[in-house]
Amino acid sequence: MGYLALFFLAVGLSMDAFAVSVCKGLALGKVSLGRACVPGLWFGGFQGLMPLLGWLLGSRFAQYITSVDHWIAFGLLVFLGANMLREARAGESEGASASLGFGEMLALAVATSIDALAVGITFAFLEVEILPAVACIAGTTFVLSAVGVKLGGLFGLRYRAKAQSLGGLILILLGVKILLEGLHLL
Repeated sequence: MGYLALFFLAVGLSMDAFAVSVCKGLALGKVSLGRACVPGLWFGGFQGLMPLLGWLLGSRFAQYITSVDHWIAFGLLVFLGANMLREARAGESEGASASLGFGEMLALAVATSIDALAVGITFAFLEVEILPAVACIAGTTFVLSAVGVKLGGLFGLRYRAKAQSLGGLILILLGVKILLEGLHLL
């Protein structure tokens, strides 16, 4: 796999994390560069870790992982999205959706990077230099996620409740999209 193809793969894998980062920025409101980097580190780290784990696992466990990855991502994203919708209706200005805490960020990082695990499994069959591939995926995801948080933060101050609702809907729709793709319906 060439470097250009790897870059496009990295961008594609980063799109889920970018969308969630925009939602996170919407919920957070005005965001400093340092706080924008927190989701970037989580998402970039997991997007780099998952292909490495997939590559290490190889084809031996492929049928177990790829058969449920879409269900795991779907469940996590729908749960988090529904929580954001509940908070928006309740008028809560702070809460899980605006949290950069360990539990929420871990759940989001896993949910947005589970497809990268499957990509890593395919790397085991291809002649892919794993360390440059992982670095490209992690770096691309970090940058796009940090930018996504900043973009979301620009819009979130004026429309916090609507932004939380939109963010929740985006997470739910993202979960449905992942599920439909995993079931080969899209």
